[in-house]
Amino acid sequence: MTAATETPAATGRHTATRPARSRRRGARSPALTVAMLLMFGYTVLPLLWLLMNAGKSDGDLFSTFGLWFGDDWQLFTNIGATFRYGDGIFLRWFGNTVLYSVVGAGGAAVLATLGGYALAKYRFPGRRLLFALVIGAISIPGTALAVPTYLLFSRIGIVDSPWAVLIPSLVSPFGLYLMRVYAADAVPDSILESARIDGAGELRILRTIALRLLAPGFVTVLLFSLVATWNNYFLPLIVLNTPEWFPLTVGLAQWNAQANSGSAGLGEATYSIILTGSLLSIVPLIIAFLLLQRFWQSGLATGSVKQ
Repeated sequence: MTAATETPAATGRHTATRPARSRRRGARSPALTVAMLLMFGYTVLPLLWLLMNAGKSDGDLFSTFGLWFGDDWQLFTNIGATFRYGDGIFLRWFGNTVLYSVVGAGGAAVLATLGGYALAKYRFPGRRLLFALVIGAISIPGTALAVPTYLLFSRIGIVDSPWAVLIPSLVSPFGLYLMRVYAADAVPDSILESARIDGAGELRILRTIALRLLAPGFVTVLLFSLVATWNNYFLPLIVLNTPEWFPLTVGLAQWNAQANSGSAGLGEATYSIILTGSLLSIVPLIIAFLLLQRFWQSGLATGSVKQ
């Protein structure tokens, strides 16, 4: 009888706390919604501003509201003018950026995948020290290595050439760390041992088993490296002197500097070309992210730490 009396009371206390907890969670949701809207606006508003102003005429660019279309919206006309300006140098810069990004990001993803797999699945002397060095390399900013890299490349004679941009792009300490963590959980040791018992060699195991399991992580590192290489500015600015080898980041910055100073025949009229070139430069990254997003999400989920 006593147990029957206490059970409803206990149940009543338990059910009474549920609405209170739900109300507390509901009270926090508006604040989270506002924070998400602020982050969304911070991310999207610059893109909207760029899209609307890239299609404006030279007169509307400085006389109309920045977050709305001009009276004469001429995006395709500005795109044609951008491609024709400077004897088509924009297309050369675009091709250089594609070359640096595809070769650099692809090579960085391959090296990070192989290195991360080796660090996660093989035991060899110095493995922990090597991984500690990789962790330490992540904390070093790239700008701190730009001048030593220039001096080194100057000694071996590859300054002002594509190799001066491609070789540093092949090294990705963060990608190696990410692939090491991912491979530790994505490739079970039992599968590797079973393949070795069946007589498979290490290269065959890597090609037929490991690489298939590491594909989401590979795409994740590829996406990160692609964005980093595509947006790389400081290193190409230092190691490249010939405009024909410039990537889009350095080339557009040069146009902007000339427009601000009014030199070399550039003036206020070319700001529309600069904005149009900036808009065209981000389109490939958006397409790449949309195509690789599902691999990126699955890669992060699979490579997370087990609870």
